[in-house]
Amino acid sequence: MSGQAVLTGIHFINGDEACCEGALAAGCRFFAGYPITPATEIAEGMSRRLPEVGGIYIQMEDELAAMAAVLGGSWGGAKAMTSTSGPGFSLMMENIGLGACTETPCVVCNVQRAGPSTGLPTLVGQADMMQARWGSHGDYEIIAISPSSPQEMFDFTIKAFNLAEQYRVPVMIMADEVVGHMTERVLIPPAKGIKIVNRKKPSISPKKYMPYKPDSDYVTPMANFGDGYHMHVTGLTHDERGYPVMDSATQEQMISRLVKKIRNNAEKIIDYDAYHIENADVVVVAYGISARSAKRAVMDARENGIKAGFIKLNTVWPFPEKLFNELAGNVKAMIMAEINMGQMVLELERCAAGQCLVRLVSHAGGAIIKPRSILEAIQATLKESS
Repeated sequence: MSGQAVLTGIHFINGDEACCEGALAAGCRFFAGYPITPATEIAEGMSRRLPEVGGIYIQMEDELAAMAAVLGGSWGGAKAMTSTSGPGFSLMMENIGLGACTETPCVVCNVQRAGPSTGLPTLVGQADMMQARWGSHGDYEIIAISPSSPQEMFDFTIKAFNLAEQYRVPVMIMADEVVGHMTERVLIPPAKGIKIVNRKKPSISPKKYMPYKPDSDYVTPMANFGDGYHMHVTGLTHDERGYPVMDSATQEQMISRLVKKIRNNAEKIIDYDAYHIENADVVVVAYGISARSAKRAVMDARENGIKAGFIKLNTVWPFPEKLFNELAGNVKAMIMAEINMGQMVLELERCAAGQCLVRLVSHAGGAIIKPRSILEAIQATLKESS
């Protein structure tokens, strides 16, 4: 067993294990969770590895308590995370909303399975995507990213912690069962080659510090409990001191900043990979494991003389509205491939605003989408747009 936070070298591990190692490399030193298929390997890995590097692992009685503990661990000064799947994700939503309201940096990895309810515990789904954005009540903003391989599970977990710390916001890793359980080559670079972002700390005296007074980027420097700062943290509508104030003006001020710190920085946050979109007649959009099938389908379409392009969503929230609004005016059609009955395709339709055809390739879960299904949709959609 190694006491190193960064296990430098080439490893042959699954996506869940890669997520665990990415969290440690990012500086995560607190994990609270509850085992659930197909995310259990993340919790198991953290239970072994965190004590080796001076961190804390705690298995809670349920996912409600796990998310509460993660928020407390973060306010105590630790980079904190949890992992879960659909049913547990539902239970975490109230405290994810608390994390958004209190601007608590943390990471939640949802290794999606087919639902609803208990659903298919060991089989793939991608039907929690809208829940990630809208699952808790009220107005707030989060960040969600979607890995498509074990390597990206490592890389994107580091990215998730960096984004959480930079913007003081819960960040979701929206993985899926196939990515979580597939075993592939994962390269872990030396620690000095990994970019790490830490939360901004206050530069004023403890007595003058206000935990919700933002800098110009709408993000507030964050002190830790126990550092001697005057702290008040509440899920009630609060002013810059953190004190509850029950009026519309304070609500407007608080919510506007929760929204602006993500929306006004969206172009810095959004990340995607694009292939052959410059002269494409049809563009396929996908994320997670579906992106691998989509890329293969686009390559096959190109070999058959079809001008097809591909966009892999690395960031799903905030959604790259500007990209697709502009792209819709230059293509005949866009196709979304996802393992649900139609979720992110709704965002694609909204951004296209009738400029081009938008079509969905999907099923209800339990298996990946085959490249052949996407290729057939490309051919059919082009005929429809002619």
